[in-house]
Amino acid sequence: MARLFGTDGVRGLANRDLTAELALDLSIAAAHVLAERGTFAGHRPKAVVGRDPRASGEFLEAAVAAGLASAGVDVIRAGVIPTPAIAYLTDTLGADLGVVLSASHNPAPDNGIKFFARGGHKLADEVEDAIEARMGEQWERPVGEAVGRITELADAEERYVSYLVSTVPNRLDGLRIVVDEAHGAAYRVSPEALRRLGAEVIAIGVEPDGLNINDGCGSTHLDTLRRAVVEHGADAGIAHDGDADRCLAVDASGEVVDGDQIIAILAMALREHGMLAGDTVVVTVMANLGFKLAMKREGLTVVETAVGDRYVLEAMRDGGHVLGGEQSGHVLLLDHATTGDGVLTGLHLLARIAEVGKPLGELAGVMRRMPQVLVNVKGVDKSRVGASPQIAEAVEAARDELGAHGRVLLRPSGTESLVRVMVEAESHELADAVAHRLADIVRAELAL
Repeated sequence: MARLFGTDGVRGLANRDLTAELALDLSIAAAHVLAERGTFAGHRPKAVVGRDPRASGEFLEAAVAAGLASAGVDVIRAGVIPTPAIAYLTDTLGADLGVVLSASHNPAPDNGIKFFARGGHKLADEVEDAIEARMGEQWERPVGEAVGRITELADAEERYVSYLVSTVPNRLDGLRIVVDEAHGAAYRVSPEALRRLGAEVIAIGVEPDGLNINDGCGSTHLDTLRRAVVEHGADAGIAHDGDADRCLAVDASGEVVDGDQIIAILAMALREHGMLAGDTVVVTVMANLGFKLAMKREGLTVVETAVGDRYVLEAMRDGGHVLGGEQSGHVLLLDHATTGDGVLTGLHLLARIAEVGKPLGELAGVMRRMPQVLVNVKGVDKSRVGASPQIAEAVEAARDELGAHGRVLLRPSGTESLVRVMVEAESHELADAVAHRLADIVRAELAL
C-alpha cells in the first residue's frame, strides 16, 4: 500500500481521494499520536486550523475541526490565510498542532492536509507514519468538559501582517508593485503588508470564488503578471501560489526572476549585512548551474540537497544555515520563519531593491541563468537506471562534451514511473540536443 503522506502532506482530488471521512480520521489519529508522544502533557491541547479559498476547504476544515475537537483538542480557526501564517500562529499562540487545508499550486478540484508540530515545524516522517498507522482504530471518546471547543481567531490576518512588516529592514516608499495573488490565501494579507511598508500596489488575482484559485494566474502562470507590470509601468511584480508559500518575481521589462535568482539576491544582501550564517546557501540539485557559478564567484558556499523543500529545510537546520530554497520559488528565511513563506520572501526582495536603489533586473544579473532542458522519459523501468553501464557511459561522455559550463542530471522520479533527464549548457540548442540524445539512450536501455 502506498504511503498516504507525500512530500508535503496528504493531497488528492477533493471529495474523491481526499474525503471528509479521511480528514476526520487523520485529525483524530494525529491527536492520539501527539498525545502519546507527550506533546499535550500537563495542559489542554490546542490546534490552529486554516485554509486557502478552495470550495472544498469549507467542508474539509469542518471535518478537521470536528475530528480534533472530538479527540479533546481545542481548535482555533484562523480562516482563509497562507500556509506559512499557520506555521507562525502555531508557534506564537503556543499551539500543539497546526493544520492547513490547501493543495498549494494545484488546480481548484484538488486539496490537501498539512500538519505543523509545536513551534510551527513540519512533522517528521516517523510522526506522519505513526498517524497513518493509527487511522480507523477503536478509541475511548472524551465526554462532557473533556471534549474540545472550537473558536475563531478574528485577528489572525492582523497578527500575521504585523509580524511580516516587522521583519522588513527598510520601507518600500516610491516603489510601484504589481502583485498576483492567484485568487489564493494571500489575497488580502500580501497587498496590505506592501501598502503598510509604503509601496504603491496594483493587486490582481484577488477575487477568490472558491473555484478560480491558480487558474491562469499566480506563480505557475506568470504571463498575466508580466503583462500587468509592463502596462502599469511598475518597478517589479510579485507572484504567489494558492497557499502563498512560493514567490516568483518579474522585473520592470517583464522578464521572469526565478527562485534561484531571488535566493542569489537575498544572499548578497544578507552577506553584506553580516547575516548570512557561514556564508552558505542551501539549494537542491535542480538549482541552475548559473546560480552555483555565481555563488562560487562571490565566495559563497553552496550546499545541495535532494529535490524538495523539506530536504532543504533539513540541511539548513543541521548546518545552522539561514537561507535556502528551490528554483520554483520556495525560499526559506529561517531567521524569520520556520517554513517557506512567499509573502515574506517578496517583501525582503523588494526591500533590497529599495535599499540599494537598483532595478530588479540589474540585481538579478548577479547570476546568468544557463539554458536548461528537462526531458521526462516515460514507459521505462526507472529502478534500473543506476545499473546500466551504457547510460553511465553516455552521461560521462555528455559531461565531457559540456565541460565546466554545462551539467547533466539524470535521476528517477520519486513520484512517477519515469526518468528525468536535465541538461544545462551554454546554449539552448546544445542543451536540447544533449538532453534528447540521453533520453533516447535511456528509452532504449530501460524499455519495459
